[in-house]
Formats: sequence, structure tokens, C-alpha cells
Amino acid sequence: MSEETPSPQDTPPEGTPSEDTPPVSTPSEDTPPPPPEAPPALAAAPASGPLPGADKKVLAGILGIILGGFGVHKFILGYTQEGIIQIVITLVTCGVGSIVGLIEGIIYLTKSDEEFVATYVEGRKGWF
Repeated sequence: MSEETPSPQDTPPEGTPSEDTPPVSTPSEDTPPPPPEAPPALAAAPASGPLPGADKKVLAGILGIILGGFGVHKFILGYTQEGIIQIVITLVTCGVGSIVGLIEGIIYLTKSDEEFVATYVEGRKGWF
């Protein structure tokens, strides 16, 4: 019986390093936590300047409020068919249809440049 069997007293308890295993480094209280990840940009503007099409927002909004019944704001945005429909609606309803242009003008002016371009320039949403 030359071999010694380790007794339960000789083995280290679980969770403590033995002589065979290297010590595990734990983060100390002195090291700061890693910085949080930056949130992704929603709609990054091109580096060359303002968004293409955003320059039409104010003009279309004001014309929608003032001359909404004639569909001028639709023509500014390139919606020829919708502009003609707006004129017909205004004529058929004796001017009551111009409320649509008023509402659209307010909507245009309350949107951010990114939302306006995404919705009305790139998305080509014709009404509201």
C-alpha cells in the first residue's frame, strides 16, 4: 500500500483553487465597468449636408395651409395626380375639401426632416 489515497481532508472544497489550477482573476472594485454600447442611429443624414427633399417641407407645408384646396402642395412634392384630385374635390364640395390641404400642411410642418423625407419623398405617400 504505497499509494496514498487522498482523504477528504486533503482535497480543497469546491470553488477554491487547487495547486494544479491557475487562479481565476475576478474584476476588482477599482476597475470601471465597460462603457455602454452606443445606440444605432435611426436615420443618419448624409455627410454632405441636409437631406435631399427636406427643403420642400416648409414650402409644401405653408402652401398646404394657405392654398391647400388647389393642391399646390401636392404639385410641389411631385404628386400630379393627387394634386388634380385635390382640385376636383375642392370644386365638387364647394371649397370644403380644402380642409384636407390645411390638415396636410400642418402635418408636413410638424414632422422632422427625416420623417418628412422618409414618408413623402422616399415613401411617396400621397395622402395624409
